Amino acid sequence: MNISFSPPDISELEIQEVAEALRSGWITTGPRTKQLEREIADYVGTKRCVCLNSQTACAEMALRVLGVGEGDEVITSAYTYTASASVIYHTGAKIVLVDTQENGFEMDYDKLEAAITEKTKAIIPVDLGGVPCNYDRIFDIVNRKKDIFKPASKIQEALGRIAVMADTAHSFGAERKGKKTGSIADFSSFSFHAVKNFTTAEGGALTWRTIEGVDDDEIYKSLQLLSLHGQSKDALAKTKLGAWEYDIVGPWYKCNMTDIMAAIGLAQMKRYPDMLKRRREIIERYDEALKPLGVETLPHYTDTHNSSGHLYITRIPNITLEQRNDIITKMAESGVACNVHYKPLPMHTAYKNLGFDIKDYPNAYAHFANEISLPLHTRLTDAEVEYVVENYAKCVKEYL
Repeated sequence: MNISFSPPDISELEIQEVAEALRSGWITTGPRTKQLEREIADYVGTKRCVCLNSQTACAEMALRVLGVGEGDEVITSAYTYTASASVIYHTGAKIVLVDTQENGFEMDYDKLEAAITEKTKAIIPVDLGGVPCNYDRIFDIVNRKKDIFKPASKIQEALGRIAVMADTAHSFGAERKGKKTGSIADFSSFSFHAVKNFTTAEGGALTWRTIEGVDDDEIYKSLQLLSLHGQSKDALAKTKLGAWEYDIVGPWYKCNMTDIMAAIGLAQMKRYPDMLKRRREIIERYDEALKPLGVETLPHYTDTHNSSGHLYITRIPNITLEQRNDIITKMAESGVACNVHYKPLPMHTAYKNLGFDIKDYPNAYAHFANEISLPLHTRLTDAEVEYVVENYAKCVKEYL
């Protein structure tokens, strides 16, 4: 067999929707993008949503709406993809990285609390693999730190505390205590990249909880301006009779979603409940076969949360980095593509150049050194799942 790691699940429904968008004449931001925004807001349980061209754009626009900039600090995990931290750098704020827990992939919440200063304006927790973070603990921390918080914008004053701006790139459709991600943190940024559970090829969505004293429509308008050159009207608004004229109210950014991308998303919305169900079936089969062997996995489904099932992250206790790489090679030779999530940020050149050292993040390194992600996607057949299980079990039994 030849099993890819994470190909997009595109059906004839998506193809039909894209064809209809092309025929309609609206191929950039238009009615389909607005419709997808409404459907996502309804799905996650928020009043508004903005769809942009990536999760990265969503996260950066959220920071800018909040008013984060030079002199500020924003905290995120050392164990994540660069987008969680690079957006902080883009605003001119200082990146503060926190190590993971010794026995889990979430940030060490005691270290998170210790990292907060009077300059901290936001925390970016990461729902790794689709598993929601412990948001109760995070909100408890920011509420207990209210006394040292110094607001520097209208929204910051309305919040009255450090903002929780979740990286929910992996967790569209996940739930914690009955609430979907996207409605838990103050701001949540989803990724709809081709390898994600839900895709628009490229793209993302930003949702936010209603903030007392701040109009949701005002936030929506600010995000529209920031993401479309500061232009006071989008292309759809300019089509109204006599409405050609517009203003540029700020020299800002260009990161809007197109209707071609939104068309894929509208079709995916119709299929998504069944896609999530299939991911759960695969995860449960993997768990059933691999946990008895001593393989450690993410807790995707518990009494507290339901994951989106984005990544099947495993750890092989006590193996070395070289042994981990050898297992990945053997799986590839069997026709099964595996991956590693993630190489911690302090190990990358960009973050080394910013002064970060992996020696300061021992738990993140330990997770990385023996982590292997198995294929997990909705195009996997039952036979392919069994093939992955059989070959992985054979490889890891040498070390367990």
